[in-house]
Amino acid sequence: MNSLRQLARHRALPSRAAPRVLPVQTSVSNRLWQRCFSVTPAAASQAGLDPSKLEITKTSTPKEITASENLIFGKTFTDHMLSIEWTASDGWHTPRIVPYQNLSLDPSACVLHYAFECFEGMKAYKDNNGQIRLFRPDKNMSRLNKSSARIALPTVDGEALTKLIGDFVKQDSRFIPSTRGYSLYLRPTMIGTQSTLGVGPPGSALLFVIASPVGPYYPTGFKAISLEATDYAVRAWPGGVGDKKLGANYAPCVLPQLNAASRGFQQNLWLFGEEEYVTEVGTMNLFIALKDKETGKKELVTAPLDGTILEGVTRDSVLELARERLIPKGWTVSERKIKMADVAEAAEEGRLLEVFGSGTAAIVSPVRNISYRGKLVNCGLKDEEEAGEIALQMKNWIEGIQYGDENHPWSVVL
Repeated sequence: MNSLRQLARHRALPSRAAPRVLPVQTSVSNRLWQRCFSVTPAAASQAGLDPSKLEITKTSTPKEITASENLIFGKTFTDHMLSIEWTASDGWHTPRIVPYQNLSLDPSACVLHYAFECFEGMKAYKDNNGQIRLFRPDKNMSRLNKSSARIALPTVDGEALTKLIGDFVKQDSRFIPSTRGYSLYLRPTMIGTQSTLGVGPPGSALLFVIASPVGPYYPTGFKAISLEATDYAVRAWPGGVGDKKLGANYAPCVLPQLNAASRGFQQNLWLFGEEEYVTEVGTMNLFIALKDKETGKKELVTAPLDGTILEGVTRDSVLELARERLIPKGWTVSERKIKMADVAEAAEEGRLLEVFGSGTAAIVSPVRNISYRGKLVNCGLKDEEEAGEIALQMKNWIEGIQYGDENHPWSVVL
């Protein structure tokens, strides 16, 4: 720390008054500066992850398979986990598939104090022929690297990690439900493990992947939910990290969700700024289908990637499918800002067709109504309806790709 203070004083002085510093001191100061304020570990870690070196240790106590109808999202886990250590000095260590187990961390591990943690959510599916499939894993790997680089954790070769995840999934393939609508949820996670209370880029990290057989995200199944428009708390801010999948983004959202639940709503609809722009719903991206006020043309709208929303894989899938399959039917597909007041006005004028969330866990989640300024905004569903036409189409289109009904490059066979 003294060396850093000396370096700061040295840089603050005019050039003519710069003190003489011995070469060794300059070298030490520069190394300290780079260590604390650069992301060299992330840049240097691309090489080194080698799937051919995978070591597998099988469990001696295999678990019983839980019946699909008894699965609760994220409560049941498979026999094994994928674990890969990383150090700044040696890069990625030997990848290992080991029995599912507790982690051992020093109480001073930087993840526990400064939230060096990011993760992904993806799924493995079993098609009608018994083949195992992943859905757009390249997108998850790209986002994982964006998240890890943002918090000075190492990045990883996405193709190599996908290969290792495939090996892990095949090892625990007996846990993948065969029932339609069920899958094996995969949670790649990276944490900083360096034992230090100093704030700086971690010198060591752990990348691990666990798996959980799951069914529908909501216990009620594919049914419309109700939202509470939330303006007293902010999920993300431009220039922040709301567009990265960091654990630190999620814990602060739980209390507002509990508050919304106490008033009978399943999720928050996060509004942003004085204009009350619509951003995300709970942990999902949001889509709004409405008719243009002037032309009457149908439009599917979602918030732009401006730093305040997560770059969702399902969001991107909905957009691509909409552009490919809805635009020829006369729709407009837009990534633009839209105010909650405009959504409420469209509902009052009968122009709001439907609203739905999108995410890996639920795929799509139809919205029945939104509480906004003391009133319920009806999102276009009739009393007996649980989903609008577009939400139902998107669910069927995406599931058809995920389960291999449609031959599509997004579905990767292991």
